[in-house]
Amino acid sequence: MTSAIEVRDAAPGEADAVREVTLAAYQQYAADLPPPFWEAYRGNILATLARPEPAAQIVAVLAGAIAGAVLLYPGDAAVFTGGQGPPPMRWPEVRLLAVAPSARGHGVGEALMADCVARARRAGAVRLALHTTPMMAAALRLYTRMGFARAPELDFSPAPGFDVHGYTLVLG
Repeated sequence: MTSAIEVRDAAPGEADAVREVTLAAYQQYAADLPPPFWEAYRGNILATLARPEPAAQIVAVLAGAIAGAVLLYPGDAAVFTGGQGPPPMRWPEVRLLAVAPSARGHGVGEALMADCVARARRAGAVRLALHTTPMMAAALRLYTRMGFARAPELDFSPAPGFDVHGYTLVLG
């Protein structure tokens, strides 16, 4: 039996743990990307986590430790800084969903996403958006299982030959 997952806002003193979990979760993609692109992506992750505002930084605690994290941006927030990113969205957006490799398969990602959906609904949003890539296969399976559908109008290319796909979930 899996321990109960507690999903809550990150506490001020948990920034290091959130960063460690997020980097551990995303490290698997380093081998799929050219080294300069991976380093730029890793730098963007670190910069985003250093100043997550205006996002809600949400964590999942499993067996007393942070096992996952996600950022939930309000609608119309500028999610990406610098580079070639999408324009601000009118819907809330999920970003940097991360599950510690040791916690995968325990429902951590789904618990975090369910919390994002619930928060977006409480805020009166009609949709919830996110971006992902085909290389993030496990996350993509979770998103589609939860009802997210492709939204090609949200696609962008941060680098030549690297496409990021938009998805939304209708909340209404």
